[in-house]
Amino acid sequence: MSRFLLVLIMLGVTAGAVVAYKDPEQLARASDSVSDLLRHRTVSPAHAVQIPRRQGGEFALQAKINGVSAPMVIDTGATSVVLTWETAKAIGLPLEMLEYNVDVETAGGHTRAARLTLDRLAVGKLVERSVPALVVPRGQMKTNLLGMSFLDRLESWGVQADRLKLHGYPDVSGRQRRDRAAVN
Repeated sequence: MSRFLLVLIMLGVTAGAVVAYKDPEQLARASDSVSDLLRHRTVSPAHAVQIPRRQGGEFALQAKINGVSAPMVIDTGATSVVLTWETAKAIGLPLEMLEYNVDVETAGGHTRAARLTLDRLAVGKLVERSVPALVVPRGQMKTNLLGMSFLDRLESWGVQADRLKLHGYPDVSGRQRRDRAAVN
């Protein structure tokens, strides 16, 4: 942030000098200085999380949904994050206001789910806001699924040597990225 302010101040001072003295060479030198500063601007590294494969073959993790810890399993076949009714209740979601009108296929068969948006979903240092999700009725699933509505927001993800690696986007502003609101 301080570099950005410094660049703005330098730009303002240079522009003032050019206007005052109408010196095109000064403008060229100022442009070179600003370009050099911007080229050397630091980029914060992207956050990354590694999840080991469990003996059953799945990638399980502890996520934080709206600040509450919840066990999840990565499911690239799930188009959305899917929460059990029990987890949704523990998080404090308004279950009495949900409409179960979305047809879904689970490992246990066909059921209906309710759409909602999670304010904040964090996996380690990877944090996303306004994540679309589904909640299934009580007893319909035993496990929360971390599906594509979260994974699609990452820069990349993949499996190497029995580890699932999730990579967030780097922050180009020069400070650590805390949250990124998606525009969907």
